[in-house]
Amino acid sequence: MKRRHLLGWLAGLPLFKSLAIQADQTSADQEDSHSKAPQSSDTPTVKSEPAVQVGRLGKPRIAVVGAGALGGWAALQLQQQGAQVTLLDAWDPGHTRSSSGGETRVIRHAYSALHHVRLAARALQLWRQASKAWQLPLLHQSGVLFMAGQQGATFLHNAAANLQQVEIEYQLLSQEALQRRYPQIAVGDIELALLEPQSGYLLARRACAAVVEALRREGGVFRHALARPGHISAGQLQSLELDGQGSLQFDHYVFACGPWLGKLFPELLQKHLQITRQEVLYFGTPAGDRLHDETGLPVWADFGERIWYGIPGSDRRGFKIADDTRGPVFDPEHDDRRLSDKGLDAARAYLQHRFPGMRGAALIDARVCQYSNTPDGDFIVDRHPQAGNIWLLGGGCGHAFKHAPALGELLATTIMAEQALPLDYRLSRFDGGLTQTA
Repeated sequence: MKRRHLLGWLAGLPLFKSLAIQADQTSADQEDSHSKAPQSSDTPTVKSEPAVQVGRLGKPRIAVVGAGALGGWAALQLQQQGAQVTLLDAWDPGHTRSSSGGETRVIRHAYSALHHVRLAARALQLWRQASKAWQLPLLHQSGVLFMAGQQGATFLHNAAANLQQVEIEYQLLSQEALQRRYPQIAVGDIELALLEPQSGYLLARRACAAVVEALRREGGVFRHALARPGHISAGQLQSLELDGQGSLQFDHYVFACGPWLGKLFPELLQKHLQITRQEVLYFGTPAGDRLHDETGLPVWADFGERIWYGIPGSDRRGFKIADDTRGPVFDPEHDDRRLSDKGLDAARAYLQHRFPGMRGAALIDARVCQYSNTPDGDFIVDRHPQAGNIWLLGGGCGHAFKHAPALGELLATTIMAEQALPLDYRLSRFDGGLTQTA
């Protein structure tokens, strides 16, 4: 998409009405997003409505299926922009099997694609506003450090150029500067590093629950239900089928089902979505150590032969690391989620290589999640080609969580203001045979 088109798109997006902060936005953005957060770290409790309310007079009735990050934010934005929204999920917001589950997610701006940088910048604004307005420490701006050897240096140079164009603060660090600042990192094969001081990490499952609670406060409805598309005729979806609970009719239907999206629309999406198994590990830091938590180390990513990333502290769960390389094909509902010996051995070898102070650290937790991968590594935000009232939101590719508020805003504006979607996210782009980008 041409830059002027995307700039026009972003300029047309509405402000996040219910999160509006009375102070000047510039000064608000300079505040730490969790400086006034409560001490309690309990996850907000999400209550389910006993029955679906199908709408109010004069408002478009919209169903959103999937209460992960993408579905939750889309539902909230639609409700705030004037729709009457019912959000449905077969389990709970941010449940363990979802792609939005777990403790934490990285939020960063360094991308080789400029539209991702702009989208992340808008998303960070919305995350900061939400954290402050809801008085919840959802955003931790501990910084993000990118490290690269010879194989990843080109990516960092391209990312730096994009950050400069969007006016995102960053610092380039030489090997020597990196070693002085972070002596706990073994820098022998690192040629270049880039630090984003305003980025950091998000609390994942807590954020999903908080978004749904905000939706309820705005007058929206959340319901536990296994929902599937009904019959399509005359270019429209006629109903939403609820397992064992009949059917419901809405004006629009948004499907944001993460790794289940392809199962609901197999003929359309089977060749465009691949679900892969991803392992996340948490290691215990040495007793009394502060070099390997977020007080001594930012969130980091290491671009070498493989891309490893980590979140020190990770909401007090330990030293989180994961291999970003796409794993084997995975069924999110039925496949085993035990950590593999191969994954554990690889993680230990990496820790010994890059963080020698973590050599021999005990594994204290692990989980298996999944990526929903598209051929080009970008998102799917589009209408169903056979039904004009079906909207598809997915293809997270391991990096959708951070973008969720901005993607939800984009989709809500598209539906409510009847604007055209950016070409970057349409299904038709796959006809061009694009390749994956970081």
